Amino acid sequence: MSRKQSGADSGRRGFLKKVALGAAAVPAVGQTAAAPAATADPAPAAAASPFEYPRSFRGRQLATIAFPLGGVGAGSVSLGGRGQLRDWEIFNRPEKGRLLSYTFPSIWAQAGAGKPVARVLEARLLSPYQVGRGLDPAQVSGLTRLEDAKFTGEFPMAGIEFHDKTLPVKVKLEAFTPFIPLEPDDSGLPVAVLRYKVTNPGKVAAKVSIAYSMDNPVGLNPRARPERGRPPEQERTNEFRTGNGLHGLMMTDAKAAAGAPMTGSVALCILNAGDGKVTHLRGWQKAKWWASPLLFWDDFSDDGQLGPEPESRNTVGSLCLQRTIAPGAEADFTFLLAWHFPNRTPAWCGWVAPQGDENVVIGNYYAQRFADAWKVAEYIASHLEPLEKRTRAFTAAIRASTLPAAVKDAATANLSTLVTNTCFRTADGKFRGFEGIDDERGCCFGNCTHVWNYEVATQHLFPSLARSMRESAFELGAAMEGVIPIRLMIPEKKQTSGTTAADGTMGQIIKAYLDWRLSGDEAWLRSMWPKIKQAMEFAWVEGGWDGDRDGVAEGVQHNTYDVEFYGPNPMCGAYYLGGLRACEEMARAAGDTAFAQQCAGLFHNGSRWIDANLFNGQHYIQKIQGIPTAKIAKPLRSTGGAEDPEHPDFQLGEGCLTDQLIGQYLADLAGLGPLLDPAHIRKTLESIYRYNHRSTLTNHDSVERIYALNDEAAVLICDYAAGKRPRIPFPYASEAWTGIEYLFGTQLIAAGMVREGTQCFEDVRRRYDGEKRNPWDEIECGHHYARAMSAWSGVLALTGFQYHGGAGSLAVAPRIRPENFTSFWSTGGGWGVFSHSLKGGRTQLTVSVTEGKLSCRTVEVSGGVAAGGASVASIGNSKLAHEVKREGKRVRFVFAEPLEIAAGETLTLSV
Repeated sequence: MSRKQSGADSGRRGFLKKVALGAAAVPAVGQTAAAPAATADPAPAAAASPFEYPRSFRGRQLATIAFPLGGVGAGSVSLGGRGQLRDWEIFNRPEKGRLLSYTFPSIWAQAGAGKPVARVLEARLLSPYQVGRGLDPAQVSGLTRLEDAKFTGEFPMAGIEFHDKTLPVKVKLEAFTPFIPLEPDDSGLPVAVLRYKVTNPGKVAAKVSIAYSMDNPVGLNPRARPERGRPPEQERTNEFRTGNGLHGLMMTDAKAAAGAPMTGSVALCILNAGDGKVTHLRGWQKAKWWASPLLFWDDFSDDGQLGPEPESRNTVGSLCLQRTIAPGAEADFTFLLAWHFPNRTPAWCGWVAPQGDENVVIGNYYAQRFADAWKVAEYIASHLEPLEKRTRAFTAAIRASTLPAAVKDAATANLSTLVTNTCFRTADGKFRGFEGIDDERGCCFGNCTHVWNYEVATQHLFPSLARSMRESAFELGAAMEGVIPIRLMIPEKKQTSGTTAADGTMGQIIKAYLDWRLSGDEAWLRSMWPKIKQAMEFAWVEGGWDGDRDGVAEGVQHNTYDVEFYGPNPMCGAYYLGGLRACEEMARAAGDTAFAQQCAGLFHNGSRWIDANLFNGQHYIQKIQGIPTAKIAKPLRSTGGAEDPEHPDFQLGEGCLTDQLIGQYLADLAGLGPLLDPAHIRKTLESIYRYNHRSTLTNHDSVERIYALNDEAAVLICDYAAGKRPRIPFPYASEAWTGIEYLFGTQLIAAGMVREGTQCFEDVRRRYDGEKRNPWDEIECGHHYARAMSAWSGVLALTGFQYHGGAGSLAVAPRIRPENFTSFWSTGGGWGVFSHSLKGGRTQLTVSVTEGKLSCRTVEVSGGVAAGGASVASIGNSKLAHEVKREGKRVRFVFAEPLEIAAGETLTLSV
């Protein structure tokens, strides 16, 4: 294909510096001609209430809430909005909607000599109640519950305030699992902490008991339901144990099949009972019909204690702690739920394995650390105080950040995906991810490259896990001559085939560069570089993505829309440019100068060509080009996008694609600079907002999957109002994916359109309001979709915090309120909080390290610094020798000696 080499470089690196500086004022989207009537929004709805963080939910908003509790890659059980445990997904696979029989908390309270009150410690059930055989007796649906509750969530912490006029005490629940940035092991514990805090507001002492009951689930398929209240007969036993501050029931099945995914153990414990009285039942009275729960409730309601134990017991165990609470005092009732199910297999969880290995035990990493659930509980009991303190430090850092509430909410809510069955760590410690999860199995296996490319939360919070994904991808690619399949089979080392994607491969290359930037680990880069180089070289094979090596991807390009784009297009084209820039930088760092120069040349050629040929004045478009099968490289031959590759259907064409600049999105986060003309980038973002953003979907027609509808606001994947639509456009074009909405919002923020970008975040989070959708489960192809973790990028864009570990450089340029800005930060080696202020003609930056360390040689700050001013740099009371270099509104501190700021220390810069 012949091309004109037109256009100019347009000062791309200078544009990046300007974008990085941001501005206090937020410019509006540029004025353009009126959009066609077909895309005009109906009259806007009434103004919504202010968005707050953390969010609280009441009434009907409690209906869909399921807040995941569990460790990163270790399974989870969810806390429902009413205070119930639901969605038991601790058994090596998803189990949406699954409940355990007779598993519930209960409270008994007596003020002085008054009449005691016993309740199930949950808010009342919510309608509808239309169930064929009545509400479930195994959920004690007919026992009295508390009047209502308020649920507050800021992952990883959840809180519930219960309200009931008849209860003589006030009750709150704090629920969490340790979650500490850069600590995947202590963030990967298979446990849920449930701490009930009871306050006595009366004038006399109150005696209070909280009991937790649970049916032993070990070896029992959680989908099985007991008939008429009688649990199935199995070899399940509950052993009462004490020690290390624990009183608990160890639940096992001595005759469970070795190696079966449901074989394992569960520990239900009370922690730190102190002078309280602990009673227990290893099993309820074994009886017919519903006599067992009746006898339990009679026992508990009588005096708030349990026992004596019946001789003939079923498998439902109960633990109870009773305390006396003085007037005006508060007491804690802390329960631990720990689990241990070591036998994960590909077939059970839904991962595809090489033939013959479907039922091989690939295991769980946490099971390598702990022998059983009791050992997990003992570890938590011994370490809970520091683990909780560190978890709360992270939560406090997010809450204190002066970021828009919707961005904080989106970013943290989607971190919960890491503890769901979307993610797991195999016994070898490697991190694995589905795209999402269906109700009873993983959805779309394989660390899917072009889906996981969108998210950047893992890289910034658990960089070692992100690097393990990269290592697996490039190791497989090296074994397949540079072809990186979009899906990885496990066990590894046997896979020999798989579809590869242009966006998947290029995104992995860019993310490998970001991995290195965040860590500065040169040894890791050098070990990875030959495989990364080989992956880039695959793009240049005959009949490949860029077979003629001119910097433009025009070959058959499989992508995240599950089709192939034929011919040059903005999404894969920008991805390719980003991959070339990343390879250029990595090649230089690895000493491969010739390859760096080769990539630089292709980048400049391709960038100029795309600007000259794909930009239509408003945004970038695709030039559809059919390709004979014989001219397509064999690894790229597919019929996903066209039965007839010479006349392909399912193309983008002239559409305005929301993620057409995803390559630029990743390049911005990796500090690679503009990939295309900055003016064109800006215009494109304005056009996407103009055409694809809808303040209401009332008049939006779609025959595809529906994730937003009616009066909800959203950003559509593609719009054809300004261009001719192909007869059959690519799949999903009229859908709205939260992971792309966040990506686009981040790009708007990076370009200075902060108001519009923040609106994209808020639109999504208002749809996930607790009534219509679970705020901790953003859905695309399955629950807890990995792409939605792109929400973390909003934090990165707003803070303007960019770190290059290899160069030892740090740049900080808040894009909102730089006069008084505070935020969480993280790198590959540490995390903490920084503050940026402008006062009295001085700019001050403080960077505090909470955990780990921060190494740097230079720090760049912004804020309208006048020439000739004095500067100060210090760590604590120690002044640092430095020089200052000014460039416009930026100031770079260059230190006489490299700095290593340790945990607990604060770097202060003032100029």
